Amino acid sequence: MVCYTFLNCEIYRRVFQVMSNTDLLTGTVKGPGLLPHEYLFITRDNKRARVGEFVYYFAEANGAAQQIVGTISGRKLVRSLPDAFLADPAVSPAELSAMIGLGGESDEIFEITVETIGYFSDRLNDFVNPRIPPKPGDRIYLASSATLSQMLSPRRAYESGSAHIGSLLTREADEVPVVLSVKNVVSTHLAILASTGSGKSYTAGVLVEELLREYNRAAVLIVDPHGEYHTMSSIQGSGEFAGSDGYRPDVKIFTPDKIKVRFSSLTEGDVKYLLPDGTSDKMLHFLRQAFRSLTDRLKAQGKRDYLYSYHDLRDEVQRQQYGKDDRDAGDGGNVSSIQGLLWRLDSRFDRPDGIFHASDHIELTDLYRPGRCTILQLSDIEQHEQQVIVATLLRRVNKARVMTTRGEAASGEHFLDYPVFSLLEEAHRFAPAGASVVSTNVLKQILSEGRKFGVGIGLISQRPGKLDQDVLSQCMTQIIMRIVNPIDQQTVAQSVEGAGRAMLAELPALTKGQAIIAGVGINTPVMCRIRQRITAHGGETFDAPAEWLKWCSTDAAAKRQQDAAPYLKSDTEKKSEKIGNIRI
Repeated sequence: MVCYTFLNCEIYRRVFQVMSNTDLLTGTVKGPGLLPHEYLFITRDNKRARVGEFVYYFAEANGAAQQIVGTISGRKLVRSLPDAFLADPAVSPAELSAMIGLGGESDEIFEITVETIGYFSDRLNDFVNPRIPPKPGDRIYLASSATLSQMLSPRRAYESGSAHIGSLLTREADEVPVVLSVKNVVSTHLAILASTGSGKSYTAGVLVEELLREYNRAAVLIVDPHGEYHTMSSIQGSGEFAGSDGYRPDVKIFTPDKIKVRFSSLTEGDVKYLLPDGTSDKMLHFLRQAFRSLTDRLKAQGKRDYLYSYHDLRDEVQRQQYGKDDRDAGDGGNVSSIQGLLWRLDSRFDRPDGIFHASDHIELTDLYRPGRCTILQLSDIEQHEQQVIVATLLRRVNKARVMTTRGEAASGEHFLDYPVFSLLEEAHRFAPAGASVVSTNVLKQILSEGRKFGVGIGLISQRPGKLDQDVLSQCMTQIIMRIVNPIDQQTVAQSVEGAGRAMLAELPALTKGQAIIAGVGINTPVMCRIRQRITAHGGETFDAPAEWLKWCSTDAAAKRQQDAAPYLKSDTEKKSEKIGNIRI
C-alpha cells in the first residue's frame, strides 16, 4: 500500500512537471454540448481532465491557425470497470483488469464538457471567440503552464498596474501566476464575497499589499468595522514595499476617538436618519422647514459655504415654536412637537464625546494620498453613525473628484487631483438588501458614475444575500471564496455574470484560501490559490480552548494573585539602609 501511494504521488509529480512545459494531447472531440458554446470530448486521462482546467483545439480564424481555448466544466464516466472489480478494497482494480487483459488502470473512459473561451489575441491582450465549433475527431490538447501564464492574466507580476493575487489552483503553487489589472479593478469596482472564515479579509490584505507596492503606489482607504486591519501598519517598515527612488508606503490609522464629522457636511436625510424611532411626521416637517430656513438665511447673507453648526440648526428649529407651553391651552401651538424634536436632536448631536463637530473633520488629503493606506476603525461607533460616516465621506470624495476632473476646483477642500480606492468591510451594513440606509444611494451613484472620475469601490461581505443586488451587480471584478448558504449562492449566481454555472457550483467545495476570480480584472474566470501575505493577518479566528488553558496556568494564576495583592506602606520613618548598591 505504501509503494502504491508513493507511485501515485510520483505520477502526479511527473504529470505536473510535464504540464508546466508542454501542451499535451489529452482527448478527441465527440461533438457539441447542451449549450451553443459547449462541446464534448472523450479521454482516458482522469488525472488531468479536472473541472477548471484549460484545454484547446486548433481552428482556422483570422487568417491563421488559432488555439481555441476552453475550460473544463463537467465530467462524466461513460465506461468503467465492472462492479465486481471494485468490490474488494484489498485488491487493486487495475491489477485485476491487467490480469485478464483489459488494459490496466486506463480502462475507464470519460466524457468531458468544455465551455469555449476563444483564442488569445496578443494585440488585444484578451480572448476573442471566433464562434467556430470543433469537428468530431479533432484533437484536444491540455494547455501547458507556460501557455496559460501568457493568456490568463492581463498583466505580468511586478509590472506597473499589476496585482499578483495568487496562482492557478489546478496547477502547482506559483506555477501559473494569477495577476489582476489594477486599472480595471479600481475603475470598475470590486466585490470580495465569502463565508466567515474562508479568507476574505486575508485576500483583501493581499490586494492592499499589491496596491501599495512601488509599481502601484495607490491611494487606499479601508473602512474597518471590526478593527482587524491594524496589522497592515507593518507595511511601513518592510523593505518589500520600498522603491529604488526612496518610496516608502505610509499607513495611517484613525481610531474611533479621532474620527470627526463636520455637522455642515450632513444632509437633511442624514439628520433624519439619525433621529430615534418614534419621531413623528410633524417633527420631521418642522426639521425640514428649519433646514430650508437656515439655507435661505445663509444664502441671503452671502454665506453659502458657511460651516454652520448643530446649534445654528437648533436655533432655526426653536424659532418655529409658537403657542403656549400647555397641552390644554387650545391655541393650536406646536410647543410639544418642537420640544420633542429638540430633545431628540440634542440626544444625538449635542454630546461632548460625539463624532459630530461644528468645524473639525478629517481632511480628504489625510484620508487619501498616493502611497498611503488609511484605516478607519469604526468598531466602537454605533451602526447608524457608521453608515452616516461612510455616506458623508463618500459624498465628499466623489464631489471633490467630480469638481477636480471638470476643472471646477484648483485648490481647497474640493480639490483632489488623483484617483482613489475605498474598501468597505462588512459591506452589507452600508448597502443592505431590502432596507433604506443613507449610504446605499451614495454607493449606487459612485458605482454607476465613479469610473469617469477615478473613484473606485471595493465591497467585502460574508453575506452576499444581504447585500443590495443593484450595488453588487455593478462590481465588475469578483473574488468569490467558499460560500455554503444556499441563499448566498443563489445571489452570487444571479449577480456574477462572468463565472460559469459549473465553476460557481464549486463554491461549497472550496477550502480556505481558494477563490474563483471573474470579471474585467482577469482575462477569463479562474480558480485561484491566494498567495501568502507579507503582513500579518489581523482577523484570525480566536483559539478559545488555548486561551482558557493559558488563563488557568500556574504562571497566569500567580500573576493575577500578585496584581490583586494590597500595597502595604512601611509604618516606620526610619530611612532605608544600603549595602553597596542594594537598598535594604
